[in-house]
Amino acid sequence: MLAMHIRPHPLLAAFAAASLAAGAHAAPVRYEIDPSHTYPSFEADHLNGLSVWRGKLNSSAGEITLDKEAGTGTVTVRMDAESLDFGLDAMNKAARGDMLFDTAKYPSITYVGKLVKFVNGAPTAVEGELRLHGVARPVALVINSFKCMPHPMFKREVCGADALAVIQRDEFGMAAGKDYGFKMDVTLRIQIEAIQAP
Repeated sequence: MLAMHIRPHPLLAAFAAASLAAGAHAAPVRYEIDPSHTYPSFEADHLNGLSVWRGKLNSSAGEITLDKEAGTGTVTVRMDAESLDFGLDAMNKAARGDMLFDTAKYPSITYVGKLVKFVNGAPTAVEGELRLHGVARPVALVINSFKCMPHPMFKREVCGADALAVIQRDEFGMAAGKDYGFKMDVTLRIQIEAIQAP
Protein backbone atom coordinates (compact mmCIF):
# COMPACT_ATOMS: atom_id res chain seq x y z
CA MET A 1 0.00 0.00 0.00
CA LEU A 2 1.08 3.54 -0.64
CA ALA A 3 1.56 5.70 2.42
CA MET A 4 -0.71 8.72 2.47
CA HIS A 5 0.68 12.05 3.60
CA ILE A 6 -1.97 14.43 4.86
CA ARG A 7 -0.98 18.06 5.20
CA PRO A 8 -3.00 20.16 7.67
CA HIS A 9 -5.05 22.96 6.23
CA PRO A 10 -3.27 26.33 6.72
CA LEU A 11 -6.25 27.80 8.59
CA LEU A 12 -6.36 24.87 10.99
CA ALA A 13 -2.64 25.17 11.64
CA ALA A 14 -2.97 28.88 12.33
CA PHE A 15 -5.90 28.29 14.68
CA ALA A 16 -3.94 25.65 16.60
CA ALA A 17 -0.94 27.96 16.93
CA ALA A 18 -3.15 30.81 18.14
CA SER A 19 -4.79 28.55 20.69
CA LEU A 20 -1.42 27.48 22.05
CA ALA A 21 -0.26 31.08 22.24
CA ALA A 22 -3.44 32.13 24.05
CA GLY A 23 -3.02 29.27 26.51
CA ALA A 24 0.55 30.32 27.25
CA HIS A 25 -0.47 33.96 27.70
CA ALA A 26 -3.24 33.02 30.14
CA ALA A 27 -0.87 31.40 32.65
CA PRO A 28 -1.32 32.81 36.15
CA VAL A 29 1.09 35.55 37.17
CA ARG A 30 2.68 35.37 40.62
CA TYR A 31 3.08 38.44 42.81
CA GLU A 32 5.01 38.66 46.08
CA ILE A 33 3.49 40.70 48.89
CA ASP A 34 5.42 43.87 49.64
CA PRO A 35 5.71 43.92 53.46
CA SER A 36 6.55 47.63 53.50
CA HIS A 37 3.19 48.48 51.90
CA THR A 38 0.94 45.83 53.46
CA TYR A 39 -0.70 46.43 56.84
CA PRO A 40 -3.55 44.14 57.88
CA SER A 41 -5.59 45.93 60.53
CA PHE A 42 -8.65 45.42 62.72
CA GLU A 43 -11.32 47.34 64.60
CA ALA A 44 -12.90 45.98 67.77
CA ASP A 45 -15.53 47.18 70.21
CA HIS A 46 -14.77 48.43 73.72
CA LEU A 47 -17.55 48.19 76.30
CA ASN A 48 -20.52 47.78 73.97
CA GLY A 49 -20.02 50.84 71.83
CA LEU A 50 -18.20 53.11 74.28
CA SER A 51 -15.28 53.35 71.83
CA VAL A 52 -13.51 51.47 69.05
CA TRP A 53 -10.12 49.86 69.48
CA ARG A 54 -7.98 49.88 66.34
CA GLY A 55 -4.81 47.95 65.74
CA LYS A 56 -2.62 46.62 62.97
CA LEU A 57 -0.12 43.89 62.25
CA ASN A 58 3.25 45.35 61.34
CA SER A 59 4.80 42.20 59.87
CA SER A 60 3.25 40.19 57.03
CA ALA A 61 4.25 38.18 53.96
CA GLY A 62 2.64 36.06 51.27
CA GLU A 63 1.74 35.94 47.62
CA ILE A 64 -0.98 36.44 45.04
CA THR A 65 -1.52 34.57 41.79
CA LEU A 66 -3.68 36.18 39.14
CA ASP A 67 -5.04 35.16 35.74
CA LYS A 68 -6.98 38.18 34.53
CA GLU A 69 -8.23 36.53 31.35
CA ALA A 70 -9.51 33.40 33.07
CA GLY A 71 -10.88 35.35 36.03
CA THR A 72 -9.08 33.24 38.62
CA GLY A 73 -6.48 33.75 41.30
CA THR A 74 -5.36 32.99 44.82
CA VAL A 75 -4.09 34.93 47.81
CA THR A 76 -2.06 33.89 50.84
CA VAL A 77 -1.28 36.32 53.65
CA ARG A 78 0.83 35.28 56.63
CA MET A 79 0.80 37.67 59.58
CA ASP A 80 3.09 37.70 62.61
CA ALA A 81 0.82 37.87 65.65
CA GLU A 82 3.70 39.20 67.75
CA SER A 83 3.77 42.31 65.56
CA LEU A 84 0.27 43.45 66.55
CA ASP A 85 0.23 47.11 67.42
CA PHE A 86 -2.51 49.15 69.11
CA GLY A 87 -0.22 52.16 69.51
CA LEU A 88 -0.05 51.54 73.26
CA ASP A 89 2.59 49.27 74.80
CA ALA A 90 0.42 48.18 77.75
CA MET A 91 -2.41 47.13 75.45
CA ASN A 92 -0.01 45.35 73.10
CA LYS A 93 1.37 43.32 75.99
CA ALA A 94 -2.10 42.40 77.26
CA ALA A 95 -3.37 41.48 73.78
CA ARG A 96 -0.38 39.20 73.17
CA GLY A 97 -1.16 37.32 76.37
CA ASP A 98 -3.47 34.35 76.84
CA MET A 99 -6.50 36.60 77.35
CA LEU A 100 -6.62 37.33 73.61
CA PHE A 101 -4.09 36.36 70.92
CA ASP A 102 -1.85 34.15 73.09
CA THR A 103 1.05 34.74 70.69
CA ALA A 104 3.42 32.41 72.57
CA LYS A 105 1.15 29.51 71.60
CA TYR A 106 -0.22 30.88 68.32
CA PRO A 107 2.52 33.04 66.77
CA SER A 108 1.01 33.36 63.30
CA ILE A 109 -2.27 34.31 61.64
CA THR A 110 -2.93 33.08 58.11
CA TYR A 111 -5.50 33.88 55.46
CA VAL A 112 -5.70 31.71 52.31
CA GLY A 113 -8.34 32.24 49.65
CA LYS A 114 -9.47 32.28 46.03
CA LEU A 115 -10.07 35.51 44.12
CA VAL A 116 -13.62 35.49 42.71
CA LYS A 117 -16.33 37.60 41.07
CA PHE A 118 -14.06 39.24 38.52
CA VAL A 119 -15.21 42.42 36.78
CA ASN A 120 -13.10 43.73 33.88
CA GLY A 121 -10.18 41.51 34.89
CA ALA A 122 -10.24 42.49 38.56
CA PRO A 123 -11.58 40.41 41.48
CA THR A 124 -14.24 41.93 43.73
CA ALA A 125 -14.25 39.27 46.46
CA VAL A 126 -12.23 36.50 48.09
CA GLU A 127 -13.54 33.16 49.34
CA GLY A 128 -11.11 31.82 51.89
CA GLU A 129 -10.18 30.59 55.33
CA LEU A 130 -8.74 32.49 58.27
CA ARG A 131 -6.59 30.64 60.79
CA LEU A 132 -6.49 32.64 64.01
CA HIS A 133 -5.74 31.58 67.60
CA GLY A 134 -5.45 27.95 66.44
CA VAL A 135 -8.93 27.95 64.85
CA ALA A 136 -9.63 27.84 61.11
CA ARG A 137 -12.94 29.19 59.83
CA PRO A 138 -14.27 30.30 56.42
CA VAL A 139 -14.09 34.08 55.96
CA ALA A 140 -15.19 35.92 52.81
CA LEU A 141 -13.56 39.25 51.99
CA VAL A 142 -15.16 42.05 50.00
CA ILE A 143 -12.62 43.83 47.80
CA ASN A 144 -13.33 47.56 47.79
CA SER A 145 -10.57 48.37 45.32
CA PHE A 146 -8.15 46.39 43.15
CA LYS A 147 -5.65 47.88 40.72
CA CYS A 148 -2.61 46.68 38.80
CA MET A 149 -0.08 48.95 37.11
CA PRO A 150 3.60 49.08 36.10
CA HIS A 151 5.74 49.90 39.13
CA PRO A 152 7.68 53.10 38.34
CA MET A 153 10.80 51.92 40.21
CA PHE A 154 10.91 48.13 39.84
CA LYS A 155 9.70 48.10 36.21
CA ARG A 156 7.42 45.17 36.99
CA GLU A 157 3.68 45.05 37.51
CA VAL A 158 2.40 45.82 40.98
CA CYS A 159 -1.13 45.12 42.21
CA GLY A 160 -2.83 46.73 45.17
CA ALA A 161 -6.07 45.95 46.96
CA ASP A 162 -8.17 46.99 49.91
CA ALA A 163 -10.43 44.29 51.33
CA LEU A 164 -12.49 43.75 54.47
CA ALA A 165 -14.59 41.27 56.38
CA VAL A 166 -16.41 41.16 59.70
CA ILE A 167 -15.63 38.20 61.94
CA GLN A 168 -16.88 37.09 65.35
CA ARG A 169 -13.82 36.76 67.56
CA ASP A 170 -15.47 34.42 70.05
CA GLU A 171 -15.78 31.91 67.19
CA PHE A 172 -11.97 31.83 67.22
CA GLY A 173 -11.79 31.27 70.99
CA MET A 174 -11.14 34.94 71.80
CA ALA A 175 -14.10 35.89 73.98
CA ALA A 176 -12.37 38.23 76.46
CA GLY A 177 -14.77 40.94 77.64
CA LYS A 178 -17.91 39.16 76.46
CA ASP A 179 -19.23 38.93 80.03
CA TYR A 180 -18.84 42.72 80.33
CA GLY A 181 -20.89 43.37 77.22
CA PHE A 182 -18.11 43.72 74.67
CA LYS A 183 -19.39 43.10 71.15
CA MET A 184 -17.66 40.15 69.51
CA ASP A 185 -17.71 41.45 65.93
CA VAL A 186 -14.34 42.62 64.61
CA THR A 187 -13.76 44.33 61.29
CA LEU A 188 -10.71 42.88 59.59
CA ARG A 189 -9.09 44.98 56.85
CA ILE A 190 -6.35 43.78 54.55
CA GLN A 191 -4.62 46.59 52.67
CA ILE A 192 -2.06 45.00 50.39
CA GLU A 193 0.46 45.65 47.64
CA ALA A 194 2.20 42.84 45.75
CA ILE A 195 4.93 43.04 43.09
CA GLN A 196 5.21 40.63 40.18
CA ALA A 197 7.81 37.97 40.93
CA PRO A 198 10.97 38.20 38.79
